[in-house]
Amino acid sequence: MTKIIVKSDLSELNKIRFFIRKNIRLSEISEKEFYIIELSLLEICINIIRYAYPGKKGSIYLKIWQEKSKFYFEIKDDGIPFNPTKVKKPEIEDIMNSGKKGGLGVYLTKKLMDGFSYKRENDQNVLTIYKIISSA
Repeated sequence: MTKIIVKSDLSELNKIRFFIRKNIRLSEISEKEFYIIELSLLEICINIIRYAYPGKKGSIYLKIWQEKSKFYFEIKDDGIPFNPTKVKKPEIEDIMNSGKKGGLGVYLTKKLMDGFSYKRENDQNVLTIYKIISSA
């Protein structure tokens, strides 16, 4: 198991990306699976950066570990309580027609990953997602 703590700032996305690449080698998984994982984690982290700490900065805690053919990812923040499992499927046409940015990150992550769970623990949002790797 390996972990990183970053500031909830868009300038930290490259650190997160490097952390993912360092801990998931393309020799272990397909390129497609890797990019699904990277996209999902970045979407979740961007949501935390944008919404978890209104008017201030906080931290994002990211943990990665592997158990047999599954890669697990735990993402924590100390921000306002938010349960992404309660987010309803967005009306994609409405989002496209509204001209607003966002609205698909949680939905995409739920669709692309194989497991998605949330709990509020010790005043933290704790999201755990996993991907079953076909080539592991």
